[in-house]
Amino acid sequence: MRRLKGSSNYLKNQTRKNLAKAVLCIVLFVAIFYGVNLRIYLTSFGVFELAGLLLSLVPFTAAYYYLRKYRIYKGGLQGEKTVTTLLGKVLNDDYYLLTGIYLQGGGGDIDHLVLGPNGVFVLETKNWSGKITCNGDAWHRPGKRDMGSPSRQAKRNASKISHIIEKVSALNLSSIWVEGIVVFTNSNIKLNLNNPTVPILTLNQLAGHITKRAAANQLNKQQIEQIAKEIRKQAANQR
Repeated sequence: MRRLKGSSNYLKNQTRKNLAKAVLCIVLFVAIFYGVNLRIYLTSFGVFELAGLLLSLVPFTAAYYYLRKYRIYKGGLQGEKTVTTLLGKVLNDDYYLLTGIYLQGGGGDIDHLVLGPNGVFVLETKNWSGKITCNGDAWHRPGKRDMGSPSRQAKRNASKISHIIEKVSALNLSSIWVEGIVVFTNSNIKLNLNNPTVPILTLNQLAGHITKRAAANQLNKQQIEQIAKEIRKQAANQR
């Protein structure tokens, strides 16, 4: 498998930013908390000292918030790395992999884009765990109100890629298979699927799904490279 870099480091940047913010908040909490306690030790406990202790709760709460976001983004980043490693071991050099692609038009970043002789596969990668139910495009998890719709996101991203490919007139193909896929990388996932609108796969199902997909129009190496070039060009224009 040939790997090409995309235009976005969103998950990596968000992981670093939230960790940095959490560390800063912890430093502020420690500085305020111990500053107030030192004042109490040197003088006495009063209204000013009480206000200082209450004030220290602000960076403490913020640190908890940013650490939680850091863990979420770190988990997502690890999930993307897992998919990249797996595909690198299974797919041969007939396939190209683009990661971290940002295109305007909604749907967020494209986590992974696999270009092969049998079509184009747009992957929405999730490192979620626990029991998750999918009814069509509606997703639910116990205790969580709004978790978004990975299937809708995968379809939006697949549609954007289809529009880009249509502009590559040099391909001279009537149609190219473009499929949105949701893939879960966490082994502690329990899926309850009811009429999903896109393939919903676990990590160990992904490579087989890609390689076994039959396509009416087979792409050659030159055509795949032309598609990859155009997608990277469009992504670069959005920076």
